[in-house]
Amino acid sequence: MRIEEVLMKINTSDLDAALEELYGQSAVAFQKSRYEKALEGFMALFPESAEADISIFSAPGRTEICGNHTDHQHGRVLAAAVDLDAIAIVTGNGRNVIRLQSEGYPFVEVDLGDLSPKEEEKGTTASLIRGVAACFSGLGVEVGGFDVYMTSSVLSGSGLSSSAAFEVLIGKLIDCMFNDGKAGNEEIAKFGQIAENIYFGKACGLMDQMVSAVGGLVQIDFKYPSSPKIDAHQCNLDKLGFSLVITDTKGSHADLSEEYSAIPKEMRSVARFFGKDNLRDVDEKEFSARISRLKRDPEITDRAILRSAHFFADDSRVGKEAEALDNEDMKTFLELVNESGRSSETLLQNLFSTTTPETQDIPLALLLSRKVLGKEGACRVHGGGFAGTIQAFVPKEKTGEYTEALEGAFGKGACHLLRIRPKGAVQII
Repeated sequence: MRIEEVLMKINTSDLDAALEELYGQSAVAFQKSRYEKALEGFMALFPESAEADISIFSAPGRTEICGNHTDHQHGRVLAAAVDLDAIAIVTGNGRNVIRLQSEGYPFVEVDLGDLSPKEEEKGTTASLIRGVAACFSGLGVEVGGFDVYMTSSVLSGSGLSSSAAFEVLIGKLIDCMFNDGKAGNEEIAKFGQIAENIYFGKACGLMDQMVSAVGGLVQIDFKYPSSPKIDAHQCNLDKLGFSLVITDTKGSHADLSEEYSAIPKEMRSVARFFGKDNLRDVDEKEFSARISRLKRDPEITDRAILRSAHFFADDSRVGKEAEALDNEDMKTFLELVNESGRSSETLLQNLFSTTTPETQDIPLALLLSRKVLGKEGACRVHGGGFAGTIQAFVPKEKTGEYTEALEGAFGKGACHLLRIRPKGAVQII
């Protein structure tokens, strides 16, 4: 479909139903304007494509609801796609090169003639594109060149997985354009993880990519990481009278790699005590019975024991939270969210960096949240922790008061009111 035809669809009501499903009725007008602006950006960058057939794709960010640092121990998580997303305007270019402009970032070109990992590309956008393309090539898919203009509302560093949305979006458009959609979204998620692990050079689990790819509210069991079990659940927070609010405390993620890597390292030290590779394969009752022995083991720290106790508790909470939401039992759900938050605070201990203990943005945000919410809502650290974001379930009548209090401390725009998005990565046009 040519750009002028797409613009006509946007300016009429032809796309309204699709946009409403992804973003909600109240956001349709804004999204139509956003898509028009993206098309303008595409045309300014690739004017030769005025008469070409274009496609539009979308992939969402995600929010982790329960299961804080459980996935890397082959545990369970409860997470949801959200209505912040990355969108891509794309057309084939007949060349053997991918040309990509992501709004606000440098222009990127990736030569498809060599899809091997590049040491000099580690940590770059190009590495992610090359990695995803290489995965499809490994399936025997002949990936052709294309031009793409991308814009994202999943802010980098927001704790909502902007990198996963990017990887999944690239995978979705390659799958649809060159593979007739045969790979499917779950396989696309795995390709994103491979690209991030091997090409980008960052160790990560599969949760972020999987939730972005499949969408909705999902419980994911990583007992077998290569083929995780995914169960869909239903949740209409608006109907239940609550808002989902993510607050960016604006803390820096720089120099936190040791803090993050210490968590799986310490948990695995406990697993090895029981002759296992990860805590999922350790019997919780046996762990509890052997805590005194663990304490006396010179290879295991006190913190490792506490963090392992958090794993067992949060892994168990995942199913309970999912069941509470299925039953529209917000009282039980909120109690479990608060339990999870306290567990991260006291056992997992990922609310602030031990190298800069004087800076404690996340504990401060939780203090303010609890003062506003009292016993009427719930809050917890969001994502990896140490710096970044918190998550709160706020009664709708308190949303204004809550936002004012948190943004008073962390700045205007720090709070993001999110809607659970029913679909993951999709081709819109």
